[in-house]
Amino acid sequence: MSYLTTLLQSSHEKSGFSCGNTMLDRYLHKQAKQDVKRKLAACFVLADDKEIKGYYTLSSASIQRSQLPELIITKLPPSYHDLPVTLLGRLAVDRKFKGQGIGKLLLIDALKRSFDVSVTSIASMAIVVDPIDDSAVSFYARYGFISLPGSGRMFITLNTVEQLF
Repeated sequence: MSYLTTLLQSSHEKSGFSCGNTMLDRYLHKQAKQDVKRKLAACFVLADDKEIKGYYTLSSASIQRSQLPELIITKLPPSYHDLPVTLLGRLAVDRKFKGQGIGKLLLIDALKRSFDVSVTSIASMAIVVDPIDDSAVSFYARYGFISLPGSGRMFITLNTVEQLF
């Protein structure tokens, strides 16, 4: 399996990263390394040597059956009340590299990595995101994510992702 990204390392220069969103910048600068150490999230970076062009995080999560669209629910066994998903918690691109398709590359990398893990090690039926703003909602919608009514979340099933690969 080949990916564009690597796990965040101490050698990566985090302090120079700026995507324009204070919360996403602060996360990479101050919290990401601790989250990785505590096994709360895996942080993957696209970097040239030490300079980080963009990053994303993945974690295990679950979603209540009742939050899913009826079309999905009818295909699942009724005994599952909480369903395993992968949370794509953060995705950000440094301002210096905006407009170069890096966000798309990071998303594809995250989808591929999530799919590969779901078929080899840890089951997951979908990837869930919590879009930070309307621009993020539009970004994820372009790649097939659909809204989960009443939650502000979006998701894409791994069956759909499988068709991409």
